[in-house]
Amino acid sequence: MQRTTKAHLAVMGANLLFGVNYSMVKMLTPTLMGSFALNVVRIVGSVLLFWLLFLFKPVRAGIDKKDLPRFLLCAICGVVINQILFIKGLSLTSSIHGSLLSLGSPIFITVAAAWLLHEPFTRNKGIGLTLGISGACLLVLSRTGQKEGSQMLLGDIMIVINSISYALYFVWVRPLMEKYHPIQVIRWVFTLGMLFLVPIGFNDFMQTKFAAMPATGWLAMFFVIIGGTFLPYLFNVFGIKHLGPGITGSYIYTQPFFAAIIGVLFLNEHMGWQQLLAGAMIASGVLIVNRK
Repeated sequence: MQRTTKAHLAVMGANLLFGVNYSMVKMLTPTLMGSFALNVVRIVGSVLLFWLLFLFKPVRAGIDKKDLPRFLLCAICGVVINQILFIKGLSLTSSIHGSLLSLGSPIFITVAAAWLLHEPFTRNKGIGLTLGISGACLLVLSRTGQKEGSQMLLGDIMIVINSISYALYFVWVRPLMEKYHPIQVIRWVFTLGMLFLVPIGFNDFMQTKFAAMPATGWLAMFFVIIGGTFLPYLFNVFGIKHLGPGITGSYIYTQPFFAAIIGVLFLNEHMGWQQLLAGAMIASGVLIVNRK
């Protein structure tokens, strides 16, 4: 099998795992454990796996002191703010809403690149941005009951801010990816992010009743660590190396498809015409933004 074929399969597998991860998080929070506790478990478990990988695939361990501020900035945006708002937001909204709103990340990345890297902001980017934001607004406003709607609104807003934070991380991490091995960058970003996340979620973690957690809860938690974080990041790194960031990033469009199937089958979620229209608007906006 050719490396490009393996890379396509790896990236597809990564987005399948990301799509399933939305439902796994919903199974855990807020019924079995708090969102901050899940953040601690997810990040600490992933950091241990990334450093364990170092024993089998040694890559330069240290980083230059002059790059530490940028690593810290990436850790805050890409791990701390990103993960806190993602887990908490997903605990309040549906997995379908969360996955569709996450499609806005490429649009926010385009805006961040134009702002921070002074990349040209073309007419296509303006049209795509307008279309994508309109779809996100339609999705946020397509809530049902009053009580449920107020919770979903807060969750949707958190997912949107999470996407913006990830976009800033994606732009700021580019110089580091050019200088260091991608696995080394991810390892240090997660390690530094863990130093912030553990104190924030420690009390929530200690209050979690792990002894009373059912087997399905443990399976979901291990999936979030391994299948929802560790493996997808490695698969995407492999895809970026052999396919490039553009093709690898385009596979994000498959996440809502996988998330919707799992959400409908196992979480009794509903996919209405508003969600379909909003998803189409967001995806179209992303395609227009990235059109050459």
